[in-house]
Amino acid sequence: MNNPASLTLQNVERPKRPSAISNALVFGWRAVLKFKHVPEQLFDLIMTPLMFTLLFTFIFGGALAGSVGDYLQFFLPGILVQTVTFNAVYSGMGLSTDLSKGLFDRFRSLPIWPLAPFAGLMVGDVLRHLIAGLIILGVGLILGYRPEEGILGVVGAFLLLFAIGFGFGWIFLVLGLLIRTPMTVMTIGFTFIFPIVFASNIMVDPSTMPGWLQAFVEVNPISLMTTALRGLMNGGITLEQIGLALIAPVVLTVVLAPTTLWLYMRR
Repeated sequence: MNNPASLTLQNVERPKRPSAISNALVFGWRAVLKFKHVPEQLFDLIMTPLMFTLLFTFIFGGALAGSVGDYLQFFLPGILVQTVTFNAVYSGMGLSTDLSKGLFDRFRSLPIWPLAPFAGLMVGDVLRHLIAGLIILGVGLILGYRPEEGILGVVGAFLLLFAIGFGFGWIFLVLGLLIRTPMTVMTIGFTFIFPIVFASNIMVDPSTMPGWLQAFVEVNPISLMTTALRGLMNGGITLEQIGLALIAPVVLTVVLAPTTLWLYMRR
């Protein structure tokens, strides 16, 4: 047996610092585990758009479009945009919850990429958008909705939905950093979102609205996104429509992503 006094310390190479991508993947996996351990968070995510789809299709569909089938072809792409926009609010709520528990104070003490926790939040957002979108599309197919552009149109529509959710998510991340309680984040978030969602072309043709409201609806980012999504799924899409739909997500990301990091670093 070796004498402890004869042992000498050896130089061992320090482990390499994890890359930013590795950090982001770890926090992304954390977002996945949240769905596993807190499955009840999926209830609001699924039930609200599902109720909107069923209620508006069967109660208002005949009155607004002449038949349930015709209204569903018009309405379903719009409800996907509404669902993604509403779901973005939960980004801010999740961030506010983590901050109130002191988790981000622990994250900041670690030698990791500063934006890694936010990358995890974004992974959670993509999962929420994907799950809700697939459920709404599945219900629509059961009810008779048929995307005229087929699978390619649906894939393109979902890619646009992810871009929309990514852009709008920054709004609520900023709110999550500024506001202390998750419920207040939700209240302020929906107060902001409701007017621009319902004053859009998601549910009805704006040609029946007053002139002053039509002028707002035509430039409303939600309307531009809905028009592009209808074009991708039902046919008739143009590059101009896609470009107009991406203006708001790109501007929000360019302006609010650095703002989010600044607010986070100065806490």
